[in-house]
Amino acid sequence: MELLQEITAAFQARYADQASIQITCQPQSESSCKDILLGDLEAGADVFTFADDQSAALAAAGALDPIEDAAPIRAANLSAAVEAASVSGTLYAYPLTADNGYFLYYNKAYFNENDVQTMDGILAAAEAAGRQFSMDWTSAWYVYAFFGNTGLEVGLNEDGLTNYCTWNRTDGPISGVDVAQAMLSIAASPGFSSRTDEEFLKGVQDGSVIAGVSGVWNAVAVQEAWGEHAGAVKLPTFTCNGRQVQMASFSGCKLIGVNAYSSQPEWAARLAEWITSEENQRLRFERRGQGPANSSAAASAEVQNSAAIAALLAQSEFSQLQRVGGNFWDPVTEFATSMAKGNPSGASLQAQLDRMVENVTAR
Repeated sequence: MELLQEITAAFQARYADQASIQITCQPQSESSCKDILLGDLEAGADVFTFADDQSAALAAAGALDPIEDAAPIRAANLSAAVEAASVSGTLYAYPLTADNGYFLYYNKAYFNENDVQTMDGILAAAEAAGRQFSMDWTSAWYVYAFFGNTGLEVGLNEDGLTNYCTWNRTDGPISGVDVAQAMLSIAASPGFSSRTDEEFLKGVQDGSVIAGVSGVWNAVAVQEAWGEHAGAVKLPTFTCNGRQVQMASFSGCKLIGVNAYSSQPEWAARLAEWITSEENQRLRFERRGQGPANSSAAASAEVQNSAAIAALLAQSEFSQLQRVGGNFWDPVTEFATSMAKGNPSGASLQAQLDRMVENVTAR
């Protein structure tokens, strides 16, 4: 919020001779922006930040209009970020970051480069040190990592609202039960802990966590806690049905939208362009370690030398844009939470997978 207020204050100063501009900043999670905004579009913010998977719904609801002069924005930003900000080839928002993914942080005082290539190596080193590796299994966003590179699939149907999902498949090289058993094996290790992002960072700071899955938003805090021992790499492989499977990830961008119902659409568009300018994306990286969507900023030596950004880029080979409907989140969280606790109910793994898929694909 402090950084955004600094950016908007600079905008007001820049155009003080042209207009009297009043800007109020209101904290709001990008993940829930769509639901809040669509509750009352006319009373909604003129300019807002949101996650790219909400683009289609916001455009369909009339919250976003196509950007009139899209060519300069397309030219200035990474192609993946432009794609994320577009719906059916039409640009609807301004790319802000291209770093909404996750990878592995690790403390080099406890791991060597070979250890962090596999989940087995990470857990063995954590156990030996009497400390833990952390990953949030209460978040379906992270849990995708176990299914995404197995041949099991999830995604949006053509209606753009409902999901298809084969995570309970019983045939093929890797079945749903194979993944569930792999998760149970990881959860059984004393070197594993399912922690939220906030709990991961607390563990890093108090020394109980020496490796974990998170994103660039924690890069500065991890660096401050571990200093010269701070390391970051792509996600490891994990043992599944007797083979090593590379963990997958969701990827995405944060975008700036202009409310189609804004009473000052031209000034709102100017502000959106200002917030997402090359200069301010560089500033965002310097202050918060967030990966720029602007091509020139992303190509800078400072960004290229960032261990977190390098890890994110390495993981991008095994990632895909997050495109799932709303029914995906809760059923996957319920299933993964059961796995993290060691399947305390003792229920059949196939039955739990079937229940999850039934709810994920519900219409």
